[in-house]
Amino acid sequence: MTGPAGEARAPDWPAWPLPVLAGLLPLAATVLAYSLSIRLGLVESCNPLFDGCTSISRAARHGLPNHLFRALVLPAAVLQAICWMMCGTWLRSVGAAPSRMVRALPVLGVAAAIFLVLYGTFLGAEGAAYRWMRRYGVVVYFGGTCISMLTVSDAVRRVAPTRSSIAGALVAFSVGLPLLGLANAFAPLLALGDAEIAALQNIAEWWGGLLFTLFFLALARLWQTSRFAIRFSAQGGPKATR
Repeated sequence: MTGPAGEARAPDWPAWPLPVLAGLLPLAATVLAYSLSIRLGLVESCNPLFDGCTSISRAARHGLPNHLFRALVLPAAVLQAICWMMCGTWLRSVGAAPSRMVRALPVLGVAAAIFLVLYGTFLGAEGAAYRWMRRYGVVVYFGGTCISMLTVSDAVRRVAPTRSSIAGALVAFSVGLPLLGLANAFAPLLALGDAEIAALQNIAEWWGGLLFTLFFLALARLWQTSRFAIRFSAQGGPKATR
């Protein structure tokens, strides 16, 4: 008798703060690390979104900025993994079809988060093996997150009750990311010098990171408007509700 009653009294916790933190922590890590690197004279001062004077990795590669960056990015990776694991449940709760890609979201999102942990853990470490892990860590993280974003935004687009300006922004952020990837990939083919190509690639990297943050904030808004919540119970642990 007490079990079901305790289950009924279990409070519902709004889920939207999770994607807010998942998006804002990497942004805070990047901005703080870059600002501190400027003050320490490790990188030059500019507007990296338009000037591309440095990459995110270089801005957070050494000393205290590196420790600060990792201290914020590593928990952000865990939060992002949790968000992707919950996205399938949320999509089903608003009427999205359980497609193969939607069912694959937890695996894809967790894999992306693991490679973000790999990147953050070895950022600043010297050696060819560490450079390889950082390079593939960031590539797989960006790629896996991009596919997850496209999957969620496509499912949202197909659900009439959730169509809104926020849902449209979700699609725009998801489409903008692969376009930045193409610009980054084809930059070496342009008739530019090495410094200009590097600047373009840095700009694409900074805008890509910003789109990640904007996507998670838009997702948080959709979770909030759909009243997506988590219920904790002693019998079954946390459960997503709506």
